[in-house]
Amino acid sequence: MPKLMINKRSYSVKGILFDKDGTLLDFISLWGCWSESLYRNYSSKVLAVATDGVINPISDLWGTVHNAAGHITDYSRNGPLAMGSIGDMLAILAWQGYRLGLPWSESMQFARESKRLADEEMEQVRPAYPLPGVIDFLKQCHDQGMPMGIVTADETAEAEKHLEWLGIRQFFKVIIGNDLVKQGKPFPEMLNKACLELGLAPNQVALIGDTNSDMQMGKSAGAAVTIGLMIKYASQSNECWLNDANVLISSYAELHLEGSTDEG
Repeated sequence: MPKLMINKRSYSVKGILFDKDGTLLDFISLWGCWSESLYRNYSSKVLAVATDGVINPISDLWGTVHNAAGHITDYSRNGPLAMGSIGDMLAILAWQGYRLGLPWSESMQFARESKRLADEEMEQVRPAYPLPGVIDFLKQCHDQGMPMGIVTADETAEAEKHLEWLGIRQFFKVIIGNDLVKQGKPFPEMLNKACLELGLAPNQVALIGDTNSDMQMGKSAGAAVTIGLMIKYASQSNECWLNDANVLISSYAELHLEGSTDEG
């Protein structure tokens, strides 16, 4: 069985599952841009109707950190933007309109329309960038025949699109988004479903993620090892948010395979 080397420690695994956002791609480049667009569009729609109201800042709603110009520079790893589904975030926005007197259905319609506009903007800009070392590690795993999959709180179609933007879709045999399970992270269903499609048992796979809900999912499913990727930004404290990780890394340079066949 191939050995996944993490610094000087080794783990026997037959597959690797990855979270997507903040694990394969730079979180702020994509979701910071998307969040600002969504919030801007939603605010304009709601305040055109509820002219006397005030919508809470997105930092309070989604756990984001902003610079003086108002752009997102960081985010809470325990907040809705990091851990929630798209539906969660739309519901948080829709609550703002409802709080200001709009019917829930109308406020949710504004939120969904704002998402559509934000998605269209992202399609034009495509602000998806791989984290340092990601592509080299994926190529190494692929060349050595290591099956890989994605388990993400994003929707499956969106995940497929982002991986295409990055040029790495071909590396993954399975993509499980939040829309394909009844219970998303931190429940084990997503990991179990990915393993089933890969033909592997949970205790044969490693899980790599950047939030503690990833680690809790891996732990509850019985993954061979849960690897917490700690990407810190300038405003981030030294506090560790990956309390349930078996191993912590700060970059993909700390990972490599040993003992795999070189046939692929």
